[in-house]
Amino acid sequence: MTTVLISGANRGIGLELARQYAADGARVIAGVRDPGAALALKAISGVEVHTLDVADEASVQAFHQAVGELPVDILIANAGVGGGRSVLGELDFDRWLQTLNVNSLGPVRLAQAFLPNVKASADKKMVAISSTLGSTSTHAGDMFAYRASKAALNNAWVGLAAALKGEGLTFLLLHPGWVKTDMGGAGAQITPAASAEGLRERIAEAGPALSGRLFAYDGEPLPW
Repeated sequence: MTTVLISGANRGIGLELARQYAADGARVIAGVRDPGAALALKAISGVEVHTLDVADEASVQAFHQAVGELPVDILIANAGVGGGRSVLGELDFDRWLQTLNVNSLGPVRLAQAFLPNVKASADKKMVAISSTLGSTSTHAGDMFAYRASKAALNNAWVGLAAALKGEGLTFLLLHPGWVKTDMGGAGAQITPAASAEGLRERIAEAGPALSGRLFAYDGEPLPW
C-alpha cells in the first residue's frame, strides 16, 4: 500500500488530494492546524488526521513522533498562506516573515523531519506545491511576499535535490494552476478536483531524473 503524507489537507487542493489518494486505496496521513475543524477531511474513509503547524518546529516534531518510523512513499508539502497587501508604502513586513515561515521554511521542516521515512519507502518522493508566481523571470511587480516565499521554496527544493542526488529520491516542485479555492477565489480557472488529478499524474510519472524541476499540473515545464 502506498503511503501519502499531506500537509494543509483540510481544504482546497490538499483536501482534494487526500480524497483522491484515499479513493485509490492509499494510506493517507494528513496534517492540519486544527483537526477539530477539519470536518470534510475527517469524513474521508481511511485518512489519518493529525495536528500540524508547519511554521512551528515543535509541532512538526510532534507530528513526526505521531507518525513514527512508518515509510512514507509520497510527502506532499501543501500547506501555505497568502502574503497580504502588496502596495509599496503599506507592506506588512511581519506578515511577510510569517509568509516565508509557512511557505518556504515549512516544507523544508517537513522534508528534514521525514527524510528517514521517505528514504525507507518504495517511491521516495517529496513534493512541494509551489506556484508559477515564484518565477523570478516573470515577476509582475505584485504579491511581493507570496512570490518571494515561493521563489525561496523553489530554491530550497532544488538545493535538497542537489544535496541528496544519487540516493534515489525525487524532489518535485508543482504548480497547481489557478484553482477555485479560498486562496484562488471564485474567478479561478480550474477546480480542485482537476488540479489534484493533474498533480497526481505528475507525481506518479516523476523519478529522480526530474528531481529539482518545476512543472505545472498539466505537465508544462516552468521557469523559476
